[in-house]
Formats: sequence, C-alpha cells, structure tokens
Amino acid sequence: MSTSCSIPGMNVPRSRFPDPELDLPAGSGEAQSVVLAGGCFWCVEAVFLALDGVVSVASGYAGGSADTANYEAVCSGTTGHAEAVEVRYDPAVVSFGQLLKVFFSVAHDPTQLNHQGNDRGPQYRSAVFYGSEEEKRVAEAYIRQLDAAGVYPAPIVTSLEPLETFYPAEGYHQNFVARNPHQPYVLAVAAPKVEKLKEAFGAQLKPDFRDQ
Repeated sequence: MSTSCSIPGMNVPRSRFPDPELDLPAGSGEAQSVVLAGGCFWCVEAVFLALDGVVSVASGYAGGSADTANYEAVCSGTTGHAEAVEVRYDPAVVSFGQLLKVFFSVAHDPTQLNHQGNDRGPQYRSAVFYGSEEEKRVAEAYIRQLDAAGVYPAPIVTSLEPLETFYPAEGYHQNFVARNPHQPYVLAVAAPKVEKLKEAFGAQLKPDFRDQ
C-alpha cells in the first residue's frame, strides 16, 4: 500500500449525498452482515468501526479462492480477490442503505476503476459483494440514484459481485488503524477519511468515537 494517496472524489461535499430511496426493511435486532471493497481494507475498516449499530468489522479477502486468500498472494493482483471488509451490523440501528451511503460518500472513491489513489490493481477495486438479490437490488438502485444526482463528476464503477466466501485476513491487519495510529499510511489516508466521517455523520457515530 502506498503511503501517498490522493482521492479526488473525497472532496465531494457530503451534503450532496442523498439517503437511499430504496432500502432493506429495518430488522428486529438480529445482526446482519455485508461485505464491501473500497481499496485498502485498513481504511474502510476504520470508517465502519466508528458507526453506531456496527457490531464488528473484519478485514479480509473476497472474490477469489481459499488457496490464494493471503496478503502476499492478493497483493499480486492476480488472484481475483479484493481487499474487503465484512461489516456485521444491527439493522434495528443502522440500515443496509445507510451503510451504503457511508461506503459511497466517505469510505472510498467509487469512480476509480481498479485503484484507489496510488494503490493500484484489481485487488483495490470498488465492489459490493451481495449476499442476496435484495441487497443487489438496493445497491443497484443507489448507484443509479447517485449517478442521476451527479454527486461525482464521473460515473460510479463499483462492481456488484455475488459473495461466495469472505476470508478473514491475517491477524496483524485487524483493527490496524487503531493499533497503528502513527503509521504513515494511516496518517495520510485512513485518518482523513475518519475525520470526514465525523464531520458528515457525527450524530451516527458510537459514543466512544464522538469525542475522539
């Protein structure tokens, strides 16, 4: 992962991002999960960990097979995997659609094809790994909604891929930002995203994150 990363889309004002017109129904409190890929999984994980209603976030790999689900292989860009996060959430607190709103507005730039800033290769692609046809339908509708609203100056290129298996990454990748707050990549890329999250979604953060 490059320690220098400029993401032009991250300068889009959060106020331009509408709530999803189509969403999954609110749940009864039983945890659900969604797998999302938006470049470096350290950064995406840090964003979602701060959201109220998110039970846990795991960094890992999706889109490839078990025999290549390791960091060294995935970094080659030849395995079919994307760096991804599995977000477990309480649908009674935060909806699938609201998670998509954060994903598209803060967690990454969905107009960059097979890269995020200086992190390049298909392993850094933007993707929603849907677990059901309902999730796919909501994600498709929100992408159309954002493109129609012109929130980005370029079309969204996020792929919608059926989730086969999510493979958790090596232990040292988990909760990486919180454990390595002064690492150069964290300071250059992850920290600004978390700050944008606080500015745009402050009321939707876990209490522990609001005063950080």
